[in-house]
Amino acid sequence: MVDRLQSLLSRFAVRAEVFHTGALTGTNDLPGDGERGQLHLIRDGRIQVKHQDGSVLDIDQPSILLYPRAHAHRLVVDPSTGAGTACAHVQFEGGINNPIVNALPPVICLPLKELYGGAPILEVLFEEAFAQRCGRQALLDRLFEIVLIQVLRVLMENGQLRVGLLAGMAHPRLRHALVAMHEAPAEEWTLESLAQRAGMSRSAFADSFRDTIGSTPGHYLQGWRTRLVQQALRKGQPLKRIAMDVGYGSEAALSRAFKAQTGQSPRQWKQGVETRAAVTA
Repeated sequence: MVDRLQSLLSRFAVRAEVFHTGALTGTNDLPGDGERGQLHLIRDGRIQVKHQDGSVLDIDQPSILLYPRAHAHRLVVDPSTGAGTACAHVQFEGGINNPIVNALPPVICLPLKELYGGAPILEVLFEEAFAQRCGRQALLDRLFEIVLIQVLRVLMENGQLRVGLLAGMAHPRLRHALVAMHEAPAEEWTLESLAQRAGMSRSAFADSFRDTIGSTPGHYLQGWRTRLVQQALRKGQPLKRIAMDVGYGSEAALSRAFKAQTGQSPRQWKQGVETRAAVTA
């Protein structure tokens, strides 16, 4: 079986940085933090989570609370009882342009018991979180990254996401076509060749792809290539090389496709990223 997540994570890595471990009490405001989200692991206690839109979550069992992107929220805990927590900032490479981020809802809450195979990892994580050992921060960061990948697994397998990339990656046939595009973006993919990868007829593939992913295969491929171009621009790679890597015959063809997707030329987009980075530095 193809590794559906690897084809994404090998190009768009995830990073975690622990910022709190231990008892949480009272009212705790967490503003949106640039391109970073948060991952809260709740070991025990009760937490009420409030959002700016007025929605409220009441968590009364060991749980995972994930915000894939910046999302202001308030954690309210009874000061007399407290709640045992470990919290980390999470960042998906590419920020809001990351395909995984775009496929996830703003807020995800799962009981810890639903994290398949996660018990040994969580046991080590909580043990490290509430101790003071050398290398603790680095180890916790890596453990949080593992938990985040496990969460993505659960979301793909339990059918919670009905439409979008992760729903497509969970589809027994569509996932073969998606992985093919992810691993070989420079290939001259056609509807027929992608349908063959999926083991479906052209019409059945096109209809199933649109219904599950929310776009046509051609539009999805262009969006994937655009994200790869954005990633390469962030790393300072020259347009000529990028054009070859993602399947455009020339810099001019790349620029036309990029502008059709983003409304900006590659140069304009990169200048905007650099300007925003300078402002937040």
